[in-house]
Amino acid sequence: MRIFYVFSAETAASDAGRIHSPRCSAPLRSRLRNNRLSIISQVCALAAALAIAGCGEIKRSPSGALSVTVAPGETGTCAIAPCRIFLEMPPGDGEYRVTGNQIDFGSYPAGKTVNLGDFYEPQAIEIVGAGVPRAYVYLPIYR
Repeated sequence: MRIFYVFSAETAASDAGRIHSPRCSAPLRSRLRNNRLSIISQVCALAAALAIAGCGEIKRSPSGALSVTVAPGETGTCAIAPCRIFLEMPPGDGEYRVTGNQIDFGSYPAGKTVNLGDFYEPQAIEIVGAGVPRAYVYLPIYR
């Protein structure tokens, strides 16, 4: 009669005289199989991510569902209103005054991405004095 059980350090000292089978128990086989599949799936996911990243530059899209980030000269679309608008300020020194639909939003530091707020209407965003084109953000209008 053979006894099948999992060999561990604790049982090694107490069972020194017994003969151990090279086989392992069914629960242990199942855990090992699941761990092996988990590791294989993680390696495949990592390989896929590296392959995608290596295929070229990932281009930022200025469109989104709840928020959008635009730079001067870009046009973005937000799927839902209200939409939070972020603006990438042009490089330079000091601050620039920002307007949206000719309404003053305030002054923001050059070279930073700034939060202009939440909006319910499309915006034509201008950076006064920077000499850069306007950025536009389109939003759905519900009436």
